[in-house]
Amino acid sequence: MNEGACAVESREGKRAPAHRSSDRPLPAPASAKPRQRSEDQPSKDSACAPVAEEPVAAAAMEPAEQLSELVSAEGRNRKAVLCQRCGSRVLQPGTALFSRRQLFLPSMRKKPALSDGSNPEGDLLQEHWLVEDMFIFENVGFTKDVGNIKFLVCADCEIGPIGWHCLDDKNSFYVALERVSHE
Repeated sequence: MNEGACAVESREGKRAPAHRSSDRPLPAPASAKPRQRSEDQPSKDSACAPVAEEPVAAAAMEPAEQLSELVSAEGRNRKAVLCQRCGSRVLQPGTALFSRRQLFLPSMRKKPALSDGSNPEGDLLQEHWLVEDMFIFENVGFTKDVGNIKFLVCADCEIGPIGWHCLDDKNSFYVALERVSHE
């Protein structure tokens, strides 16, 4: 697996590849609804186990002015999520949960360039929409596997990545707020 393709940053600020078996999930906040354990979910030692994932209520976010326009009191998206390039609708309002999890996404480009496995430049992004079922998306495509990761792209113009999906966890699709627009 390409280590640069899916690196995460710990709370201590150390950057590490997401596939290290020593990564352990952080305890969920008391307000978070616990997920049922199933064979579809990764184990604690999985390559995609969350390192710093925190579903956050709208009142706890910063800067509150900007995020309160996008996130409801229940932590869901208030507005539709659109592709920044072509305006195609990716998610309907109310279909995704706001989540803070540090994920490395390669720089935006066309789909064929994303799946070549090269060591890309990119951004460490923290604010995401979490979607728990791939059929909730209105318009999204997936790259070929890059290790155990698939990147999410706009299905119309194929620009991306706009998000990230680990093949070890069938119920977690992340769309970066910085990579999409809202209406």
